[in-house]
Amino acid sequence: MEFPIRVVIYLKKDYRIRTRDRKQVTASFFAPYNKSDEPYIRVATGDYEQSLIEVGQDHALAGYLHSIAHELVHYQQWLADAPFSERQAVSRAKKMVRAYALTREHP
Repeated sequence: MEFPIRVVIYLKKDYRIRTRDRKQVTASFFAPYNKSDEPYIRVATGDYEQSLIEVGQDHALAGYLHSIAHELVHYQQWLADAPFSERQAVSRAKKMVRAYALTREHP
């Protein structure tokens, strides 16, 4: 994946993140109107300890990778001036995480 415009990813210790329109979410992508301003991604990681107990380290971390991949799809949509599609973001994020999983050994 290419990043012609830098996108910073913030990992937040909170359980949820509040978006500009006041929604509580686990991850978000900020897409500035002006492409000379940097976009950014925020991912809530406050549930890590609970996820670790419930699903184990591999799946807990995979959840965060999926959130990052999902928001990176929105980044690509923003770069292309395409409408944001949640359906496309979910589908492409799953494919990205599955492809990445094939490159690593899992306990």
